[in-house]
Amino acid sequence: MTDFETPFILAIDQGTTSSRAIVFDRAGRIVSSAQSEFPQHYPDDGWVEHDPEDIWSTTLKTAQDAFAAAEKTGGEIVTIGLTNQRETTLIWDRKTGAPIYNAIVWQDRRTADICATLRDGGAETHVAARTGLVLDPYFSATKAAWILDNVEGARARAENGELAFGTVDSFLIWRLTGGESHVTDATNASRTSLYNIHDNRWDDALLEKFGVPQETLPEVRDCADDFGMTDPELFGRAVPICGVAGDQQAAAFGQACFAPGDIKSTYGTGCFVVINTGDKPLTSHNKLLSTIAWRLNGKTTYALEGSIFIAGAAIQWLRDELQIIKSAKETAELAESIETNNGVYLVPAFTGLGAPHWAPNARGLIAGLTRGAGRAEIARAALESVVYQTADLMTAITRDGASTNTLRVDGGMVANDWLMQFLADILGLPVERPKVLETTALGAAYLAGLKAGVFQDTEEIAERWRLDARFQPAMAPEARSRNLAGWSDALRRTLV
Repeated sequence: MTDFETPFILAIDQGTTSSRAIVFDRAGRIVSSAQSEFPQHYPDDGWVEHDPEDIWSTTLKTAQDAFAAAEKTGGEIVTIGLTNQRETTLIWDRKTGAPIYNAIVWQDRRTADICATLRDGGAETHVAARTGLVLDPYFSATKAAWILDNVEGARARAENGELAFGTVDSFLIWRLTGGESHVTDATNASRTSLYNIHDNRWDDALLEKFGVPQETLPEVRDCADDFGMTDPELFGRAVPICGVAGDQQAAAFGQACFAPGDIKSTYGTGCFVVINTGDKPLTSHNKLLSTIAWRLNGKTTYALEGSIFIAGAAIQWLRDELQIIKSAKETAELAESIETNNGVYLVPAFTGLGAPHWAPNARGLIAGLTRGAGRAEIARAALESVVYQTADLMTAITRDGASTNTLRVDGGMVANDWLMQFLADILGLPVERPKVLETTALGAAYLAGLKAGVFQDTEEIAERWRLDARFQPAMAPEARSRNLAGWSDALRRTLV
């Protein structure tokens, strides 16, 4: 018999560089897990693509492995929650399920000129008022239009109802249910630039403006809802998919950010800060995003979000392209080996800069190099860049009228104690790390559990949050100011 608290929930976490599956018990403990990286494709400057079949095969394999391992303990998986890299865009054939083009990843900047043309035509204010988003290649609408305009015959087929558009969640649910469900949830829909977050519906005017046919769209459901039953052949029996949310909203849910002012920051491939703003969207005047945090029982909770495109991806760059480290763990040792950054700063604008700058054409920069600079300085600069970008977001959040006393963190990078202490020092805020770092998957599990009756309400979920470590700011104010001044100078050079 299992030592875990049953029933179990399978959480599928389809990310930018890997797919993972984690089975949680009712107490929020990890029963089993599996993970698989997949290739990134860069066919042109600023272009980032995934092979949809890589997304599907790694998702299915990890889900099946975690499922089998968990049920060998004697427990039963009763539902599935799904969370995903957001904005990444796919279009597929409704009959065959075959994508007509690679998935265009959220980091991709190929539609910058399309966005500029729309902006010059006055569309940005219109888009922001309805979606809470800025006009940027980051979001799905221009990606979908690009596929329809660049794959021969695609637009006509879309208008004839032959093609389906979706973010990664929609594509995976389609495959998991054997093509029975073409659905999404309110959080993923809110990241497309096609969804009116005030009226909670696809917006006809935006669909026309971006050139995305209504016939391609998925049905939008609550985050804890009925998304369909899996094909019985996949797991040996049909399992209900009951929870879906984009990765950052799922992480906020997993961090129990249920009250206005609650805030979390996730450090994965990118970095995403999300602060709960309650039942009304807060309009940003500092280039943050107003977005849907989640929708439960038809009631919408909103959030402000700041999106950083490159966080952990900078560490992957050190490993894979520069080859100055063999594993991410080395960065902490290298950073600690020197007392300061010795004036070296990295601005990781590899695919432009996100919030609060929104500079799609910006490119990366290393500033302050001397003959004495080496691996330690560059590794430390990569880690510090994540913190400085977070500081820029927190400044924007404060200027927008939102505030917090504590920052909850999650994601793969937060296991690095040196980085977390530096984050607390630069922000001047306590930083709290939970015992379960996989809060994105945990949030998806909680959402599925709510619909499946495993959990009664969010209060029950909040009681399950457990603190692992709390980092208190300890840096002298003059040192903080000096560090931030050096970052600002490097950033200015990038934005020229």
